[in-house]
Amino acid sequence: MLTKPEWPCEITIGDEPAACSNANRANRSIDHAVWSDDDIVGERHIPLDDGGRVDLSSGVGHGRIVSSGDSMPNASTHLDVHNLGTMSYGEALAMQRALQQEVIAGRGDQLQTGHLLFVEHSPPVITISRRAAAAAHLLGTPDMLQDAGVEVHETDRGGDITYHGPGQLVVYPILDLNLLEFRLHGYMRWLEDRVLEVLAHFGIDGHRDADATGVWVDDRKICALGIRVSRWVSMHGLALNVAPDLDHFKLIVPCGLHGREVTSMSRELGSNCPTMDAVKREMQASFEKAV
Repeated sequence: MLTKPEWPCEITIGDEPAACSNANRANRSIDHAVWSDDDIVGERHIPLDDGGRVDLSSGVGHGRIVSSGDSMPNASTHLDVHNLGTMSYGEALAMQRALQQEVIAGRGDQLQTGHLLFVEHSPPVITISRRAAAAAHLLGTPDMLQDAGVEVHETDRGGDITYHGPGQLVVYPILDLNLLEFRLHGYMRWLEDRVLEVLAHFGIDGHRDADATGVWVDDRKICALGIRVSRWVSMHGLALNVAPDLDHFKLIVPCGLHGREVTSMSRELGSNCPTMDAVKREMQASFEKAV
């Protein structure tokens, strides 16, 4: 497995490389965004076998480093759960950044603490990443946004454009991926697994999409993912639509994916939709079991 100092200079997010501009950055720690609708792999000029492992039996080649990451390895990690209720996007972002620095500073402790933040964002907000085309996927005019009571906020997470509001469970895991032996691809799949477990518990048949990260019900997206990793500690995370106002998604092209519908647990289950507290309990149980 690659250790952090060995992580390659060039990171490929789907088909978009983020190449280093000079040799002095060749061994920098990862501090970049991961797109929410692309597969994530690292690129390194070494040969790999079909399982993503280094193949030492052949000469130097060009490979794509991936990880299945279906389960989290055993590690001395304690998970603190923060149920934040409703909170503005800016407040929750500041809290994430503070906890991320706390986790980074705590490296080397015998028992390292990770954090799991549960929040519903209020006032509702549209977050736009720094991806070049993301702003073009905002469809709502200033008057439309004002009438709907929806704010707009730039974000440093990966992905494109996303909506957050009451009725949507947003989960922000602040975890040391280096300690837990995750590569980015494996971590994203692991987050999707948490959502798939929760949906299955409530009788919803969710699945992955081969062309777009997140969790889907048939061709409708029910959960978006977007993360940022700094010094190999994660922030941002996932947004599961429990019972949000789906009309607010008409203000954007969700995740920049044209022609793809958005759904919610409420839409799929009708009167059988669980409460937000019930979904939180199942989500917490899924994370704690996996850690």
